[in-house]
Formats: sequence, structure tokens, C-alpha cells
Amino acid sequence: MVNSETYVVVLTGGIASGKTAVSDLFEQRGVPVIDTDRIAHEIVEPGRPALKRIAEAFGQEFLGSDGRLDRKKMRNAIFSSPQQKNRLESILHPAIASEVDQRVAQVTEPWCILVVPLLAETRLFSWIDRVLVVDVEESVQIERVIARDNISQKQAQSIMDAQTSRPQRLAMADDILDNSGSLEELEAEVDKLYHKYAALAEDF
Repeated sequence: MVNSETYVVVLTGGIASGKTAVSDLFEQRGVPVIDTDRIAHEIVEPGRPALKRIAEAFGQEFLGSDGRLDRKKMRNAIFSSPQQKNRLESILHPAIASEVDQRVAQVTEPWCILVVPLLAETRLFSWIDRVLVVDVEESVQIERVIARDNISQKQAQSIMDAQTSRPQRLAMADDILDNSGSLEELEAEVDKLYHKYAALAEDF
């Protein structure tokens, strides 16, 4: 790890659990937020080495006429083939990890939030200091993802089934944030965690 002086809290959770809402609340309180989903999008922009490697590994047909990654085509390819998924991850994960290292090293605050939606699945970032899991009932996740992405219950369930189970995710947690209540309740929980992490970072 590049910068051992920064206390790093990983924020994770299943699909539609409210990770973005939570990270936004931390950001509003002045906490640096590094989001691996955003990084994953940035590193496959035209001209970036990862996109070149994807084109070499999968073929030029996975690029659109504008030279950008055809995300829909790639999603379909990896959803139906574990081998293709592994091949893509072998390109993306090292590039994401390298970018995260650089960004954590640039943090000047005592602590930061690192958003890693698929922490349990990727097993990246073994050097992190603490894990915060945003949690809701699985039935709530399915309702939210159907409404958000306008997909069927069957599609939503298949996405859920492809992710680490809720018990496995909760077993990784140092802290669990229940996001089944109101926004006011969520803000109150984030406030508590904000003060807790500030104190932990001070003693780090």
C-alpha cells in the first residue's frame, strides 16, 4: 500500500442497498470518497491502456463506432460465460487496484471512504483498515433494482444470485449500516459513523 498514514474504510453492499446514498452523505461531510465503480468506467475510456487490452483480448467488435467500449455487448458476453468474465476481470482488476493506490496516496485527510461494491467477490484491497456494509433485506433490494433499472423480477433475482450472499457479506463487516429506514435515519447513522471513523483515524 502506498500511503499507510490514511485510514481507509471500505464501503460495500449488495445491489440497490444504497451505497451511493451513503457515500454521498460522507462526501457532504468532507470525507474523500474513492469509488471503484467510477474508476472502472474511467479506465476504459478511449486512449486508456485497459481499453486497448480489452480490444486485443475480446476483439474490435466490442468497441462501438465511437471507439468506446460497447458495455451492453460486454455485459451480455460476461453474463453468459464465466471464462469471459474472468478474462475481463484479469484486465480490469489490476488497473483498478493501481488507480486506487494512487488516489489513496493523494488523500490529505486523515481518513477516506473507498467504495468497493464487489469487495467479497473480488477479494481486492487486503490492506484496508475497516469494512462498512450497507445492508437491507433481500426483498427490498429486489424491489429497488426492479424500480431503478426497469427490469423483471426474474432478471433482478439472477443479478442477486450472481453476487455474494447477504450472510457472507455481513460476515466481512466491521460495521453494518441498516438502510431500510428513512433518509433522516440514514443521515443519523452516517453521522455516528463519521465521528467513530474520525476517532479511529486519529488513533491510527
